[in-house]
Amino acid sequence: MTLYRNLNGDSNVVSYEASEDSIVVVFRSGRYSHYLYDFSRPGKVVVERMKALAIQGHGLNSYISSVVKDNFAKKW
Repeated sequence: MTLYRNLNGDSNVVSYEASEDSIVVVFRSGRYSHYLYDFSRPGKVVVERMKALAIQGHGLNSYISSVVKDNFAKKW
């Protein structure tokens, strides 16, 4: 896992792990901490944007909250 840089200092995202066709995001709070997003759900374009935001360390939590919402492949 890569620690999320959290440049604004107020993100619920703790870390992430990106692969070729998916990203796992670990959140600080909530019933489940790990969420898998992949090319099947929510889709390639969204996952690639999430990967870019994760690398930037800014905007990932907001993007998930406003665009992706509950469109994930798996949570645990």
